[in-house]
Amino acid sequence: MNISGRSLELFFVDGRPDGMLTAEVFNWTGHVLRFPRTQIKEALGRRETEHTGVYVLIGERDGEPHAYIGEAEDVRHRLRDHIRDKTKEWWDTAIIITSAADNLHKAHVKYLESRLVEIARDVSAVSLGNSNTPPRSSLTEAAVSNMESFLDTLMMVLPAVRIDMFMSKKRSSKPTANSDADALAVPTFEFIMPKHNIRAVAKLIDGEMVVQAGSEVRGAWAGPRYNKAHYYNLHDELLQKGIISTTDGVGIFTENYAFSSASAAAAICIGRTTNGRTDWKLVNKKDTTYAEWEDQQIEDTPE
Repeated sequence: MNISGRSLELFFVDGRPDGMLTAEVFNWTGHVLRFPRTQIKEALGRRETEHTGVYVLIGERDGEPHAYIGEAEDVRHRLRDHIRDKTKEWWDTAIIITSAADNLHKAHVKYLESRLVEIARDVSAVSLGNSNTPPRSSLTEAAVSNMESFLDTLMMVLPAVRIDMFMSKKRSSKPTANSDADALAVPTFEFIMPKHNIRAVAKLIDGEMVVQAGSEVRGAWAGPRYNKAHYYNLHDELLQKGIISTTDGVGIFTENYAFSSASAAAAICIGRTTNGRTDWKLVNKKDTTYAEWEDQQIEDTPE
């Protein structure tokens, strides 16, 4: 049996969800410490802050999310410098990434710093205070493999501690199934509205509605810009990043993009809030809505 689940241990140091916490994964050498700036004294008193590691400063600048990614052989000393640096007064949360046994060295953390900057720039969820992407350090082939494995687990841990700036919603266009039969088993839905030149296709993969590259959608947001879902911000962002390109007012998804719900995916397609559970319909059963398909799935589960 193939088991891909992982066990994550979160420890809320002072018992508060918005306070200092640590995160570790069974059989992973990494250690993550997250803390608010208001607890900088307590944080710098912890042993792991003396380790060689990578750190991320997070906050807002000019009303927009902002971050800075750095590395140091002694993270505690570097953070003290940042506290004294009046140009970095914007940050209010810090993440320190080290190894429990302090076995990361300078080349390791310079590689991790470079990769984290690369990932954050690609996701573009926040602006970065890093003026450029630092070069990757020279590591052996084995060490690069180890660092990429370290990053894979770190990318699971960071969202769990509410750090989403490295989470990309872009999805590979490569086949996600192992066979043609498996591919046919992936629930595939379409959203059609000829009046607005909309024909979008989405696949339900790993609990996400992945709108497929080439899907035709609304080229501009048509609904009000004060709705509670704020999907209009996401629509603007996808246009800005080129994930949706426009020609003659028609938007086209340039790559696969994942949404957390059917309604979020539908809202971006039609340019206004809508009930995606009834808008999306199975490709091979056009009268079956997403909601009806979901009801059928529930019927198939044990009582």
